[in-house]
Amino acid sequence: MNKNLLFGTLLLSGLLTTFQGVLPDLATAAPKIPQKAAENKTIHKAAIDTALRYADAIAKGDKITTGQLDFACQYRLLTMQSAGRPNPPATEASYESCWQELTAGHAPFLKRSDMGMNILWPSTGSLVFYGDDLPRAQASAFVMDALGMSPPGTGLHLTVTDSRSIPNGSFRLKPNGKVLSVPTTLVDLTVHYHAPLSSPVTYGPGTVHWTNTIKRERRAIQSISTRWVVFTGLKKYGFPRDSAVCHLPVKTKPEAPGMVADRIPFTTETSRALPDSIVWWGPDDQPGTLTAAAAQAAAFPELRDRVAMLNRILIIDPNQVDALTVLTRNLYAVLLREAVNGHNLTVKNPALSLTVNEFYWNVYAAAGRLDLANAMEMGGFSQPTSADFLYRLLPALETLAKAHPERLDTRFQLGMAYRWNNDQLPMIETFEALVKDIPTDRPTPRAEALVQLAWSRINKVAWNRRLHDPNSVRAYEDARDSSAIAELPLDKFFAEYTMAYSMIFMPNYGDKSQMLQHLTEAKRWFDEIPGKDDGVWRYFLHSELLKAVLDADPMFQPILASAQQPKG
Repeated sequence: MNKNLLFGTLLLSGLLTTFQGVLPDLATAAPKIPQKAAENKTIHKAAIDTALRYADAIAKGDKITTGQLDFACQYRLLTMQSAGRPNPPATEASYESCWQELTAGHAPFLKRSDMGMNILWPSTGSLVFYGDDLPRAQASAFVMDALGMSPPGTGLHLTVTDSRSIPNGSFRLKPNGKVLSVPTTLVDLTVHYHAPLSSPVTYGPGTVHWTNTIKRERRAIQSISTRWVVFTGLKKYGFPRDSAVCHLPVKTKPEAPGMVADRIPFTTETSRALPDSIVWWGPDDQPGTLTAAAAQAAAFPELRDRVAMLNRILIIDPNQVDALTVLTRNLYAVLLREAVNGHNLTVKNPALSLTVNEFYWNVYAAAGRLDLANAMEMGGFSQPTSADFLYRLLPALETLAKAHPERLDTRFQLGMAYRWNNDQLPMIETFEALVKDIPTDRPTPRAEALVQLAWSRINKVAWNRRLHDPNSVRAYEDARDSSAIAELPLDKFFAEYTMAYSMIFMPNYGDKSQMLQHLTEAKRWFDEIPGKDDGVWRYFLHSELLKAVLDADPMFQPILASAQQPKG
């Protein structure tokens, strides 16, 4: 063999041998997860599982599992055992005190403070309302058994959205003992509530408590993120389980008077909700549920239940037409029934009854007003007042009238409600718009709009006590125009009566003979109304301001005689 070739072969063989010696074993050269990262992954998995099981146990009212996964509860049991006391068995009774301490923080959110017609569904039982205290609420308040169990709640479900390590938590097992440190993990769980009609409620974003008379927006919560502090590595310190949730601190006493009690445990974070994570129920989430609920509410026998359900629907969808329709119809009818309690008349004709009841509030709104101004909350009453019905009725009518201006009955009622609430510009403008919008080929509703416009002007003059206010003359003209196109005896009667009533506020009562003529004509048309009752005519003629004018002049004696009760 050539010497040069032999030398090259030997050299190459040596190099290969050397290279193989320094090459790592490919089977053992695969990348390895660092030991610290693997430990963190294990810790996070245990922490997530613990947080999920703990929150789920609270929602289900499982006292044993809750106590077993609660750091404060296990700490107390462990220190009691260390003090020579027997370790209690894992029964519901042994964890009762832990459960009571936990749920004591839920009580403020279950306390009902419904006033007037602001009640929310469920009208009785558990309504979870966080109000202004949501940022300070403990995390368990968002998974409390009143929300998780069905009934009283409709259930919830949990999803993990994040987890991360934070500086170790620390604690002592005995006074002046060694400070122990354990790995601590934050686990974020998003709580999703199943049903918009029973989910918890809080104030809407950006609402401020100005005064008790300003009603703040309320919203139903669809989901919210909660943050839980979880300890791991507890078993080596004698705890029965290796992981537990640090939810509430352990109650401790100072070692001596004047000293600060130990904070057990010490952590850089607390278990709490994340207010900025709230998602509210909206109109597009379950529209079918809201429609069905409005129909269900209409069938409830109790007004309180009806209003509670409708209010719940309207905090989710303020423009839900069915709910607004049922609510306004009910509250307007209640106000009319309240009028019956004031005048004590039995009127069989429905149309005449409506006129009488609305007239009662027209006159009352320009005089005493107490029942229309003194709400349950302001007056300290045990039951809703007429003012409560009116205050809840107004915004609902405004919303419905804006969404459906073609509904004339809604706009008529809105104008009435403005008048009874003494909203002077809106009560006139609403009926002016109605007179403008109702075509001339519809004489009956147009006549009604004109006479109601007249009454809005009369109420403005009567309340302001400005007898030279041009609105009194314009009221007379509106009523005159109404009488000219009215077709029904009831409308003719009320227009003639309104003209006479408007003259009270004119200088020297205008032409008294003309007032007498209008009253005489009003009586003629009144007698044409089917099912009319002389007691009703007497009620109109004895209206406080009108009767004072009629009693002052002998020329009105013939018309007053028409209202005298028969003797015997």
